[in-house]
Amino acid sequence: MKKILVTGSSGLIGSEVVRKYCQNGWQVYGIDNNMRADFFGPNGDTRWNQLRLLSDYQNFNHIELDIRDRQAVLDSIGDLRPDAIVHTAAQPSHDLAASRPFDDFDVNAVGTLNLLEATRRHCPESTFVHMSTNKVYGDAPNRLNLVEQETRWDFADANYYDGIKESFSIDQSKHSIFGASKVAADVMVQEYGRYFNIPTCCLRGGCLTGPNHSGVELHGFLSYLIKCNLEERKYTVFGYKGKQVRDNIHSHDVVSFMEEFINNPRVGEVYNIGGGRDNSISILEAFKLISEISGKEMKYDYVDQNRAGDHICYISDLQKMKEHYPNWDITKNLRTTFEEIYESWLTRTKIS
Repeated sequence: MKKILVTGSSGLIGSEVVRKYCQNGWQVYGIDNNMRADFFGPNGDTRWNQLRLLSDYQNFNHIELDIRDRQAVLDSIGDLRPDAIVHTAAQPSHDLAASRPFDDFDVNAVGTLNLLEATRRHCPESTFVHMSTNKVYGDAPNRLNLVEQETRWDFADANYYDGIKESFSIDQSKHSIFGASKVAADVMVQEYGRYFNIPTCCLRGGCLTGPNHSGVELHGFLSYLIKCNLEERKYTVFGYKGKQVRDNIHSHDVVSFMEEFINNPRVGEVYNIGGGRDNSISILEAFKLISEISGKEMKYDYVDQNRAGDHICYISDLQKMKEHYPNWDITKNLRTTFEEIYESWLTRTKIS
């Protein structure tokens, strides 16, 4: 039986990988120590997801491990020698990184190095998929020509209509401390691929979302926004008139691409994985859509100061992904994604 190791296995993407590969009949091992609760408090707790996975799948095995523990990572991968490794564990917040820079760098950069070196030593033929971020581009996308529309910012140049390509520079811009630690991890994943000929890829995610997200204010844009709407709490908009745009991709579609890559891996690849133009939405547009679904007016405050390094408009160009893996495409549109998150919060918080 094939084996896969998933880090951050109780989180949004990690748990989706667990489900996919348990259903595919693989032996699945998940590394998670609920660090999200430490980062974000009780609302970020993911133990509920861990317990659900253990209840649902007999071929899932939970490993309580901190990826900063180098020896434990080396020992675990040495013992398991999995056929594939999907690395989704991370400190994911801009704001939190600035107040906890050592934790941020140790989790995002050093933790990734620990996993890569363990892979090189014990199973260099195994496919290594790393969940990176579009924040590796820093705020450089903000220097593009932008046009202000009624409800959103958009790219003014036709060359960027489909979004940001993988060739876009990651250098000489403000990334946030979080973005910088993810750059270090991203480049190291590429280097272990090219230097040691390990099949690796970096998936530079836009807004990753879905019904199993434990969204909080500091991380989890759509999940947290929808929860605020249901609880009739105020959502705080930080700058850009609420017209900042993100492309949102459902966790199901993220994992479907990971499966395509694992089935036919390449060495040292990079992909911008997001919802593309069709799944792009501004905060103001998101307020309107969730209000249509829930029947509740969105309450919000506006702070005329954007987050440091935050994108005004970001859309992922999906062309390279589709060229390399033509069987893959977006299957979950924005309304479907919103409705699934809405239904999930209804179930989890018992809001009626």
